[in-house]
Amino acid sequence: MGETLPTKIPLVAVVGPTASGKTALGVSIAKHYGGEVVSADSMQIYRTMDIATAKPTLEEMGGIPHHLIDFWEPQRPFSLAQYVELASKAIADIHSRGKLPVLVGGTGLYVNTLLDNIALGDSGGNEELRAKLLREAEEKGNGFLLDELRAVDPETAENLHENNLLRIIRAIEVYQLTGITMSQWVKQSRDRESPYRFCIIGLNFKDRQKLYDRINCRVDEMMQAGLLEEAKKVLNGPLQTAAQAIGYKELKPYLDGGLPLEVCVEKLKQSTRRYAKRQLTWFRRDSRIHWIYPDEEKIFANIFEKSIKIIEKSGILC
Repeated sequence: MGETLPTKIPLVAVVGPTASGKTALGVSIAKHYGGEVVSADSMQIYRTMDIATAKPTLEEMGGIPHHLIDFWEPQRPFSLAQYVELASKAIADIHSRGKLPVLVGGTGLYVNTLLDNIALGDSGGNEELRAKLLREAEEKGNGFLLDELRAVDPETAENLHENNLLRIIRAIEVYQLTGITMSQWVKQSRDRESPYRFCIIGLNFKDRQKLYDRINCRVDEMMQAGLLEEAKKVLNGPLQTAAQAIGYKELKPYLDGGLPLEVCVEKLKQSTRRYAKRQLTWFRRDSRIHWIYPDEEKIFANIFEKSIKIIEKSGILC
């Protein structure tokens, strides 16, 4: 008789743009099945960055354990490979205790790399090259490096915003040190089998303006919750990664005395809306996502019931 193949871990993922309601749905699914949440958000990992990253509050967590939130110091580099390693361990631990892992977040690169078991280019890194690229970004702007990446790897560049400086640098590093683009690495690793039986639920809005209204409202709530004070602390600290987060750099002109606050707040709303568009562009390419439209469902109970039906029909819990 042959060896018994390892059983794949069942997992539910809740994805979508910012302000679409992922946290509430993920928590409700975890409560229903006796699960725990694993975050897939590249900015909520950082300590001190609470309001700008829309970290779920204790009340919003509803007593459900959340993993990979608020655990990393902003001044320390954090890579995609580190995320995959830590998320994989958290998921295995949750499963080992008889609970359902629920992956929740809007960082598509995290979600796909983890679920599809994509092998990351092991170039080993190069401190001298990295320092050179950081100097270029400081002198010429992040957009200059993104253009440099676009010239050799347009596919990867298309899915990165200029604020994702560390990922831009990593993609350039991989190419310059190995001669293979990051997008080629991804394609070559697609034949690796996933360790998960997963079902992906996506939240979106048929009426895009309704999503934008939610985003605008969230920014207003963030300002009332003390975002300006948080931005002041972050921008005055040695936190390069943090300063790139949406929510801080937009308020900097006001803190520097250059622009009125209302102008900067409007710029923040615009940046967040653009970020949501990029998130949707990423996720819409994945035909495995089961989309639910909150603006059509009217009440949360309907969204939740649809989600449970999708999960049950997927067969991942068998």
